[in-house]
Amino acid sequence: MVELIKKLICTPSVSGREDKIREVIINEITPYASEITVDAIGNIIARKKGNGKRVMFCAHMDQIGFFVTFIDDNGLIKVSPIGGVSPLSASYSEVVSESGVYGIMVPESAKDMPKIEDMYIDIGAKTKKQAEKKVQIGDFFTPVPKIKRLMGQIYVGTPFDDRIGCAVLIEAMKQIKSENDLYFVFSVQEEVGLRGSRPAAFTVAPDIGIALDVTATGDKPGSPKMDVKLGKGCTIKIKDSSVISSPELVKQMREIANLEKIKFQNEILLRGGTDTASMQTAGKGALASAISIPTANIHTSCEMIDMGDVKEAVRLTCALANKL
Repeated sequence: MVELIKKLICTPSVSGREDKIREVIINEITPYASEITVDAIGNIIARKKGNGKRVMFCAHMDQIGFFVTFIDDNGLIKVSPIGGVSPLSASYSEVVSESGVYGIMVPESAKDMPKIEDMYIDIGAKTKKQAEKKVQIGDFFTPVPKIKRLMGQIYVGTPFDDRIGCAVLIEAMKQIKSENDLYFVFSVQEEVGLRGSRPAAFTVAPDIGIALDVTATGDKPGSPKMDVKLGKGCTIKIKDSSVISSPELVKQMREIANLEKIKFQNEILLRGGTDTASMQTAGKGALASAISIPTANIHTSCEMIDMGDVKEAVRLTCALANKL
């Protein structure tokens, strides 16, 4: 799992520019799918054909980052945020462009907490002409990808949101043998409004939709007050800002997890939305919920997970595919 996660996080692809990560994922899942299509917006829709219920699993493959908007006469690069970028986290962080150009995000003033629009990327260029040899308007930058093991099963890195969900889905595809008609969707543009999963869910028209994503934890200083902790298992989503999960599906998920002795937690995410909402409301609608991986420091360059929770998410995904 760790090697798969490394491969996924080291392929920068912000919302709307998912072509490189799409190639990596297709290469990983091709041996395990009956058919694979890529729709007009760029979602991967992989199917394992069956005669049972139509179940859609969805993990988003885009990430937050920055689009280049302007290069000044001194070679400094202005950017616009893509997704929910934290100015605090972005300040003085290392970033890399889609073509491999490294730089530092620097606030114009160190006195007040700046907006992203009040920062610039310094790539070491002395003039606009020098910078334009390396970077163009419309290029994207992301935080420098990384993954490091701390103590026990704790790993820190970026972007775990939502390459961890993608890794869970890929690993589950390798293991699942089910009579259900299964669709594994790797969606685009989740970070900018759940845009990709909407047309994918409309195409698939699932009976049941399960998102695979990260969720916040309540066990670190400054974290929201929620009953989710690292190392206590994956979570079953009850609610977030975009969705109220189907009660009957949540009940089924809990029963299956208990039957299979899978460690899980109940999740109510106070802020943030997921592709669960799109699957629930597309077309005729569907029963929908999510399996989430507890993650501290979401949308920073030091997101933190417990690999034990990731493994439980794989187990629950496989169990639901077989038993729903």
